[in-house]
Amino acid sequence: MSAIPAHLPIFLVGLPGAGKTRVARLLSERLGVPCEDTDEIVVRTQGRPVTDIFRDEGEAAFREYERQAIELVLNHRSVISLGGGAVTSPQVRQLLKGQTVVFIDADHDELVRRTSGKNHRPLLAGDADAALRRLRSERAGYYDEVATIRVTSDSGPVERVVEDIMMTFSDVTTLTVDGPAPYDVLIGHSLVPQVLTHYVPGGSRTLIVHPPAVAEYVDQIADNLTRQGVEVAVMEHPDGESGKTSAVAEVGWQAAAEAHIGRRDTVIGIGGGATTDLAGFIAATWLRGVDVIQIPTTLLGMVDAAVGGKTGINTPAGKNLVGSFHTPRVVIEDVALLDTLPSQQMRSAMGEVIKCGFIADRAIIDLIRDHIEDTAVLIDPHGLYLRELVERSVAVKVRVVSSDLKESGMREILNYGHTLAHAIERQENFTWRHGDAVAVGCIFAAELAHARGMLTDEDVQLHRDLFSAFDLPVSYSGARLDDLVQIMKLDKKVRNGELRFVLLDGSGHPVVQVVDPEQLRIPASKVGIHAD
Repeated sequence: MSAIPAHLPIFLVGLPGAGKTRVARLLSERLGVPCEDTDEIVVRTQGRPVTDIFRDEGEAAFREYERQAIELVLNHRSVISLGGGAVTSPQVRQLLKGQTVVFIDADHDELVRRTSGKNHRPLLAGDADAALRRLRSERAGYYDEVATIRVTSDSGPVERVVEDIMMTFSDVTTLTVDGPAPYDVLIGHSLVPQVLTHYVPGGSRTLIVHPPAVAEYVDQIADNLTRQGVEVAVMEHPDGESGKTSAVAEVGWQAAAEAHIGRRDTVIGIGGGATTDLAGFIAATWLRGVDVIQIPTTLLGMVDAAVGGKTGINTPAGKNLVGSFHTPRVVIEDVALLDTLPSQQMRSAMGEVIKCGFIADRAIIDLIRDHIEDTAVLIDPHGLYLRELVERSVAVKVRVVSSDLKESGMREILNYGHTLAHAIERQENFTWRHGDAVAVGCIFAAELAHARGMLTDEDVQLHRDLFSAFDLPVSYSGARLDDLVQIMKLDKKVRNGELRFVLLDGSGHPVVQVVDPEQLRIPASKVGIHAD
């Protein structure tokens, strides 16, 4: 399934009788844009009816004329109805890549009822029932390949189909992670029910991995998938980082075995960052890799863990030291799911958002500074700003991950503040919230850069002001520096035993530098960490 870009033109595809022409007309009226039909364009340019072209030149010639018609309208701001068989052309499917494509499905009997006795469709001449069965079998995979939106037309009012389309594509942002296995991050409100079934086809199996907090929501998703013909199994894991262990992963593998999850089936992670890490790890290791779909339900999961393809579990040696890179099929970020998230969790997650602002998007910093006296408006799921902050933070990660999937170079900048943050988390046995630890880690990194002549006093104070505005900690006194250094030596950025930190240079650009442990004393003392 393709992405869901909410822009014109909008192409409608479907079997003969699906109602494309009528839906296109009504949809265009709702949107206030022109309505076009490629069959009509072919008739106009060729000067004869479609039936005559089929009779005189055959289907192949018609498909070529159809392709030319689609090329003509690719840049039109309109709603365009395509012929039922347009998607059988590889050239047409290539043209539709990245476009908004609505597949209108309909029950077989309803299609037969609508097309019986109508002889203007050359491919339905004779036995419409048999012809429609054959066409569905031949074209189903092509519709799935090009569709970004799927709706069902039944015997009810056609206006209902139009409304379903409007609800689905009107408010979705799509960010694409490039690489050997590209995938999309979809961001919007109330997305999951409309979007998920496009990526989990009927007749397949899925294992949903989730924490207790979202059990009721998972039941709703499971029921919806079951109605679509999907065999659903559910695995609930312990909450938070305590659920990211080898023992829990083994429970997941057993659940996958009992659910008969095969190579063409899917694991779905629904929950926070710990859940998406765990679900990704189970998917990456089961049968040496099956598809995973990530649906983060926390702000931290949306802006951090769910995007990037990193999976992992914790061990006594450290956090996320066992894992793999396993790109998801899609990440669905439904901001409406943040409605019930406690305020403190939202505020803590802003540690990652602010980090993204410092390393790659100054607009995030400016937006927070503009509302520093009333940060509550920034984390309101129904407000004006939270979705923008999510989109900007995800865009930062998408840009970085697209150029460095496996953290061999540029991706290290995403670890700004994380070297110390991970050490604090482990020292506190993962009882500290990740965003809280990142806040202290970023301020420490700013103090270290200041000590090395890279940042000014004002730069450091800005770090403190932004994190403090969300009531995040700006210091830590739970361990001696030497103890934290020993933990930091397990950091993934360490090379040849040397500590490496992501720091900001004078222009605010992130760089990775080797730092001698002795040089950490003064910066550490500025955030409450002492050597003795």
